[in-house]
Amino acid sequence: MSDKTTQTERRDRKGIIALALSGLVAGMVGLSFAAVPLYQMFCQTTGYGGATQKAEAAPGEVLDRTITIRFDANVDRDLPWTFAPVQRVMDVKIGESSLAFFRAHNNTDKPVTGTAGFNVAPESAGRYFTKIECFCFTKQTLAAGQSVEMPVTFFVDPKIVDDDTTKNISEITLSYTFYRNDDQPDVAAAPAGQNSGS
Repeated sequence: MSDKTTQTERRDRKGIIALALSGLVAGMVGLSFAAVPLYQMFCQTTGYGGATQKAEAAPGEVLDRTITIRFDANVDRDLPWTFAPVQRVMDVKIGESSLAFFRAHNNTDKPVTGTAGFNVAPESAGRYFTKIECFCFTKQTLAAGQSVEMPVTFFVDPKIVDDDTTKNISEITLSYTFYRNDDQPDVAAAPAGQNSGS
């Protein structure tokens, strides 16, 4: 075998290795961008991390059993808003559609946009806590000094009583954190943060 053939084979091998490594790097970059939506999809399907569910309407089956819903409100330090639940506690029948309100106020002299992330505790209740309508589904823009009441319509799925890990839950906390979002696309969910505005 000549030196020319050996050099050509080495060059070809190096080219294949370089191409494979480039493909690996591109694949890793692609997976990193897909990780957030895939994780959100996983959380919403399983209730992991206290992620809640979404539905068009309540199931129609209402149990003769109530569950206490507590409401928590937080504001990220970058968002100059005050944000708090209008009612801190509600007793609701399992399966019944309920309506709660949160109040937000823009403390600046300019319009500011925010997005609310949410979760529930205990985390195992997340797969049974279902929202029909919520201000957290889209970005919210408040004008300078504006105050608004933001509704959330929800129900607790009756299947919660059939699950051994959740059947004895008597209280669920629904927690929101508003984040500044002046130029980002809408998001559906995010983990709860800090700096209580309640």
